[in-house]
Amino acid sequence: MSGAGFPQPGESRLKLAIIGVGLIGGSLGLCLKKNMGDRIFITGLCRTQASMQCAMERGAVDFAGDDLAKVVGGADIVFLSPPVLQIVPMVEKIAPFLKPGAILTDAGSTKNYVYQHLQPVLPDGVTYIAGHPMTGKEKSGVEAADATLFRGKAYVIVPTGAPQAAVDRLMSVLKYTEANFTTLDLATHDRCAAVISHVPHVTAAALVTLLARTGGDREACTRLIGGGFKDTTRIASSNADMWADICMTNGPAIADNLRALQGILGEVIAACETHDRQYIHDYFTASKKLRDGLLEHAAQEKIDPN
Repeated sequence: MSGAGFPQPGESRLKLAIIGVGLIGGSLGLCLKKNMGDRIFITGLCRTQASMQCAMERGAVDFAGDDLAKVVGGADIVFLSPPVLQIVPMVEKIAPFLKPGAILTDAGSTKNYVYQHLQPVLPDGVTYIAGHPMTGKEKSGVEAADATLFRGKAYVIVPTGAPQAAVDRLMSVLKYTEANFTTLDLATHDRCAAVISHVPHVTAAALVTLLARTGGDREACTRLIGGGFKDTTRIASSNADMWADICMTNGPAIADNLRALQGILGEVIAACETHDRQYIHDYFTASKKLRDGLLEHAAQEKIDPN
């Protein structure tokens, strides 16, 4: 636990409050403490005493607790990292303690839902800047936090309606993550997130479910599990609360892309049943070419796709 005390009136230290010191929030705390040291004072809201203790012992925060006034009172920036459906109710709870000029940002995987529902409850003088760091692990909790989690990863900022001065101030802190920042509008973000993140998670869980439904072959199949199944289904071990909320808040885009995927699989089914080897060969060739090209581009641009 850091020996630093709470910032006093007139101190120049920036105060950051992290709501939800889990994998993402904890990783941000570790990163900023490593790079900013005593120039930043970080408080964290945790659900359990064990999480509070772990967050402080690991150095992700200077203070952790469940007292909203202590955690967010006087905060210059509040980083919201609970499951998506908990973001707006949490802002309603912390609103009385937010100081004028405070900046709220988040790590929510869906943006339009949060933005639309947050506007009516956002206090006067407080700015919301939507964000989404496109990173994570299959493990959750502050125990899995990593100071380098954001490095080289895409980080979407949606500055809809935010004053440029507030955006600049937020970016002066987030730059220490060494993420690859990009801006998108709300709708484009949600459509793209569905394709490259949400549908892959649903699909990984579907493959595990497929194994569970193999009936009498399940035991035999389990003995054959190797790298292919393990790698393809790795993200099926992700937090269920988080992904349930994502599906509830980005349902149309996820459903549209799942139907598109269903159509592609239907074409492959038909080709398998009709022994259309050329179609299958072209299918694998095209996907390999596109994927290899994407990875080559990522390497050239120093983007970490892992």
